Amino acid sequence: MKLEGLRVLDLSLFLPGPYLTQMMADHGAEVIKVEPPGGEPVRDVGYKTEDGVAVWFRNTHRNKKSVVLNLKDDNDREALLNLADTADVFVEAFRPGVVDRLGIGPDRIRERNPRIVYASIAAFGQTGPEASRPAHDLAIQALAGTLSLNLGADGEPANPGLPAADVTGSMVALAGILMALYRRETTGRGDYIDVSMMDSLMSWLPNVTGPVFAEDRAPIVANERSFGGYAFFTTYRTSDGKHIALGGVERKFVVNMLNALGRPELIDVASGPPGPAQQPVKTFLKETFASRTRADWEAFFDAHDVCAAPVLNLHEAFHSRQAEARQMLVRDEGGNLHIGLPIKFAEEPGTLAPDLPELGEHTEEIVETVKNPD
Repeated sequence: MKLEGLRVLDLSLFLPGPYLTQMMADHGAEVIKVEPPGGEPVRDVGYKTEDGVAVWFRNTHRNKKSVVLNLKDDNDREALLNLADTADVFVEAFRPGVVDRLGIGPDRIRERNPRIVYASIAAFGQTGPEASRPAHDLAIQALAGTLSLNLGADGEPANPGLPAADVTGSMVALAGILMALYRRETTGRGDYIDVSMMDSLMSWLPNVTGPVFAEDRAPIVANERSFGGYAFFTTYRTSDGKHIALGGVERKFVVNMLNALGRPELIDVASGPPGPAQQPVKTFLKETFASRTRADWEAFFDAHDVCAAPVLNLHEAFHSRQAEARQMLVRDEGGNLHIGLPIKFAEEPGTLAPDLPELGEHTEEIVETVKNPD
């Protein structure tokens, strides 16, 4: 597999770091999860399957090894340093300053092992006035400005359905790690990567920063292209209480649909700029979609070239024909469900190995090996 032969130390908890390192484990890296004595918190967070395993843990820690170390203990800290001497990648997600106080910061680790790629993932990075602020995904999205774009029916900010700051931070860190490993092939040296989840999230917004960059103002969410300002880029309720989404404002889609519905006079309005002028089209479409079921409209979309889709709930999405065809829902031999692998190589594909480590299962084996390498 693509990352076979790499050893990764993962000291992170919750989602950003563990998701990143699981991606590496799925593609062949040896990932050693260094857990505190109490264990990774998500071992016990949220829904559990019949075998008592948390779904969150199962989908962020498969195919990893578990080592338990108390980093405030001198012997355990020395064991980690010895382990870092053998590693290619070191991932941590403590609040800024913690690793230096523990004596496992990037300067010390890289002095001992110049080839290592050391990645720090933090809410706001290692610098700046917010660096020490405690935060999880919701607070990061609040300061990044994206929460202000996620409005409920009452026009107030609503909890996002996607942990966007966590996942963008994770993927930006993965990209940085792979870049550094690639460069190491030439220089022989690793690097230090300072990843801010806020930075990562903001970097993913080129399609919605128009008002900010071009007109020096905040977006008026309801009028903006990406947030429902277009009649053909928003959702509508159907007669059975479900919803459909129109997701393309290209004129050809507008023409196809409005002609099929017998309202060609609305084509120019729907093809105009987003905002209040779109209201006549929105009113017509709202009334029209409310007259039939979601299944009726799915059949309509199949018969016409329109950019649209049914709004599936999460259960429907994971059990859809498309998810099945792409193997994005995988059932292991024990009957447990896993999120599939999103990266699909033609050669050396990743492997979804469902094995999960017991807390500290590999401590003795791995720690003793680095103590006595012969």
